[in-house]
Amino acid sequence: HVDEDRVGVSPWCMSKHSTLKYLMLLGLSRCSKAASFCLRQSNSPLVLNKSSLTTVTTATMAQYWNREDSIPGNFAKDKPVCREAKIISLSNPDDPANISLHKGDLPEGSSLLAIGTNVDEFDMTELKEEKPNVLFVSHPMARKPLVELLESLPSIKWVHARSAGIDFITSDALTELSKNVIITNSKGTFSSTLAEYTMMACSYFAKDLPRLLKQQKAKNWEKYSVQELRGATLGIIGYGDIGRATAKLASAYGMKIVALRRNPETSSKDPFCDVVYGSDKDSMNKLFSESDYVLCSLPLTPQTKGMITMEQFDKAKKDACFINVGRGPIVDEDAMIEALKTGKLKGAGLDVVSTEPLPQSSELWQLDNVLLSPHNMDQTETFMQEAVELFVNENLPRFLRGEDLLNPVNAALGY
Repeated sequence: HVDEDRVGVSPWCMSKHSTLKYLMLLGLSRCSKAASFCLRQSNSPLVLNKSSLTTVTTATMAQYWNREDSIPGNFAKDKPVCREAKIISLSNPDDPANISLHKGDLPEGSSLLAIGTNVDEFDMTELKEEKPNVLFVSHPMARKPLVELLESLPSIKWVHARSAGIDFITSDALTELSKNVIITNSKGTFSSTLAEYTMMACSYFAKDLPRLLKQQKAKNWEKYSVQELRGATLGIIGYGDIGRATAKLASAYGMKIVALRRNPETSSKDPFCDVVYGSDKDSMNKLFSESDYVLCSLPLTPQTKGMITMEQFDKAKKDACFINVGRGPIVDEDAMIEALKTGKLKGAGLDVVSTEPLPQSSELWQLDNVLLSPHNMDQTETFMQEAVELFVNENLPRFLRGEDLLNPVNAALGY
C-alpha cells in the first residue's frame, strides 16, 4: 500500500510528465489506473528512486481491475503456489451467479469449505479446525454474520465482496477487525454499462424524449428544437472507476468534463478530465454551477451520506440535469424533488433512490422530468458472474502466490 502523498526520495529526478511516460513505457499504458498515479501538484520535480518504481507501480498502478483495460490473467503464472486458499462463502447456496465458485474448477491450491447465509448455517466447530483463510461475501444481509465469522475465525485473512459498493457490510466492528484482514471488492466489472446509462440519460433530456414519446402516442407530427451534448459540461461527483468510464464516453461526445474527488492530484494528468476539484463544499457548489449535467457516482459512506442538499441544487446551472448511479442516501431526496418541481433542476435520471424498492407513495413516480430505473442499469445478463470470475480467476491466483490483490478497499472509508 502506497501513501498517496509521499513516494520515495533519491537523486534520480523526474518531472511528473516524464514519470508518467516512463511508467507507460514499462508496459503500464493499458492499466486503468495509469492516469491515477499519485502525483502531487508542485513546482518542484517528482523525486523517485529506481527501486521504488517497482513497488509503486505494483501497489498503485496495477492494483485495480477494469474490464475494458485490464489484461486477464496478468499475474505471475510461473510463480509457484506458496499457500492454500481455504474458502467459505457467505452467500445464498442457490445463487446462480456464484456457480464458478460454488461448482466450478478452482485454481490449484484452492478449496471451498462451506456455504451459508448466516453463522447458524455453518459448522463452526469443524471450520475452527479447518482454519479457513478466505471469506467470499455476496449475501445482501451479510453485515452481522460477516463480523461474527471474523470474530469466531481469526484464521481468515482476506474478505472479498462480490459487489463494487461495500456499504452492505461496513460497520464499526468491521473497521476494527479489518486491521488484520485484507478486504477487496469487484469494482471495474460494472463501470462500462453505468457509463452507457449515464450518456443515455443525458441524451434523454437533451433530445426531450418525454415529449417525443408523448407526441408519438398522440400521433402528433410536431417538430421541436433539441440540444447537443457536444460542448455541454458534465460534472462528475466521485471520479472513480464509474466516473472515469463515463468521462471516457462523454469526451467522445465532445463534452467538457469537470470532476470532483477527494484527492484531485490523482487525476491531474487524466486525458478525459478538463478540470478536477477537491471534495469540499465550495468545490461541489462550483461544479453544480458550471455543469449542464451532474453525475453522482460516489460510494455510500458516513462522509457521503446526505452530501448533496438543497444548497447544491440552488447553485445548479440553469436547466441542469442530475444523474445518480451511486447510492440514493447520498442525496437529500426531498430537496431534489423540490428542485425538480420548481424547475431548479430540468430533470433527473435516477438508477438509485433513498428507499429501495421506491415506495408507491413517492412523488418521483409522478414527475414527468424524472427517468427512473430500479437500480438495474449495471444488471447485464453476466454482470454478477463476471464479478465472481474476477475473484476466482484473478484474485485467487494472486492470493495463492502471495501477490498483491486487486481492488483493495478501506473498511473505514467505505471504498
